[in-house]
Amino acid sequence: MEALLDAQHPEGADPAPDSEDAKSHRTLPRSAAFRRFIAQGWGPRPAEDTAAAPSAPFAARRREVLSSLFPGEVLVVPAGPLVRRSNDCDYRYRPHSAFAHLTGLGTDREADAVLVLHPRGEGHEAVLYLRPQGSRDSEEFYANARYGELWVGPRPSLAAQEAVTGLTCRDVAVLAEELGASVADGDTRGLRVVDDADPAVTALVTPLRTGEAEQVRAADDELVTALSELRLVKDEWEVGQLREAVAATVRGFEEVVRALPRAVGHPRGERVVEAAFDGTARVEGNGVGYETISAAGDHACTLHWIRNDGPVRSGDLLLLDAGVEADSLYTADVTRTLPVDGRFTDAQRRVYQAVLDAADAAFAVARPGVRFREVHEAAMRVIADRLSAWGVLPVDAATSLEPEGQYHRRWMAHGTSHHLGLDVHDCAQARREMYLDAELRPGMVFTIEPGLYVKAEDELAPAELRGIGVRIEDDVLVTEDGVENLSAALPRTPDEVEAWMASLRG
Repeated sequence: MEALLDAQHPEGADPAPDSEDAKSHRTLPRSAAFRRFIAQGWGPRPAEDTAAAPSAPFAARRREVLSSLFPGEVLVVPAGPLVRRSNDCDYRYRPHSAFAHLTGLGTDREADAVLVLHPRGEGHEAVLYLRPQGSRDSEEFYANARYGELWVGPRPSLAAQEAVTGLTCRDVAVLAEELGASVADGDTRGLRVVDDADPAVTALVTPLRTGEAEQVRAADDELVTALSELRLVKDEWEVGQLREAVAATVRGFEEVVRALPRAVGHPRGERVVEAAFDGTARVEGNGVGYETISAAGDHACTLHWIRNDGPVRSGDLLLLDAGVEADSLYTADVTRTLPVDGRFTDAQRRVYQAVLDAADAAFAVARPGVRFREVHEAAMRVIADRLSAWGVLPVDAATSLEPEGQYHRRWMAHGTSHHLGLDVHDCAQARREMYLDAELRPGMVFTIEPGLYVKAEDELAPAELRGIGVRIEDDVLVTEDGVENLSAALPRTPDEVEAWMASLRG
């Protein structure tokens, strides 16, 4: 390597800037003398962690199930590349959820990696292709702001990754060659790729594939669907990770209650709340699992309010929809609606109780064998009944609940439940018959989150209810005979919420 560098840049000469250098604000030393000097005098790197990850055996089992679904086919699951945020700055890296599920790798590992299941006999050999640890005599070491060790730290060695994941690990530089060899094998029946995970990998495999474009897309879609449905039932390790994420989320909500006095009167009080939760999430886990919704007053009636730039006023409600993402990338998703002053007004309590009753109705029907959609239907019966009693529906509750009615959905446009796991809306590519129309099974984890949202300008609603938005969201695990509320540590009833807030405020 040094000889090659010397040939390019003779001793004592500074190389002329290339086109990229000419446009860069950085001034990187590139003389041959510097290159030789920076490669010298380094001691051994710190010892690498080579303990097998607790997730490794569970990930291996998931790969076995996937292998059985596509015998004889090459399956390509990229982690995905770094994504540019602006100019030369990238977003914090997060791997594709299917990659994390099948490898057991979380946090920010590993950009540009690719998991390939190569057909071998009756099954597959799983190989993880990734960037090897960079050498200190390479230009990457000091000059590459995306991958260089001086910029972003050292990458783990292939040997360490093998020990941690239990996977065969190889340099991603040989990926194209080995994919070509697998496809050329006479027993191989095809190749599928998660085509939206990494455009460079999709481009790499395109010449290796046969068939019409429509057939290729259909094959890839089937793989994506299978990967999504593989996550519908969580294993023991996944449930443990979700418990950790929920426990950290509870601590985040406690910090928010403590921060509310600081938020009141601040011109961006919602961001005081957001910062309190997000700071806890970053300390307790990998960060937040999705953008925190910190919605005070009428902002609570905007379902995905993430601007969080409004005030938090005395007498208002605060709707906080937030979840901590564990280092494994499994996330909680919890909502509580809190009275800013610590006590509900009569009108606020009226709306809150209606939502709580809807949530309790959903909990009452959730158990193995019940269809997923029936949980939503149970909550909607309560919502329609209360809105009818308040005189805001143009028809009776039963008529509104008919498919051609649905007037009550004006005040609750979203669904009551969604699956939860590596993605906050997990398993979203699953087939309808495996999701909405499927029966609940032990190991499924999903939310129960009814709400009522009466916008301030809603002239069909009673004046005293306008500007009140309430959602109560819990994370539930289907057990053998019912469901367990994973987020039960956060109070749900109005009286419990008030007492809890008072205890945290001293």
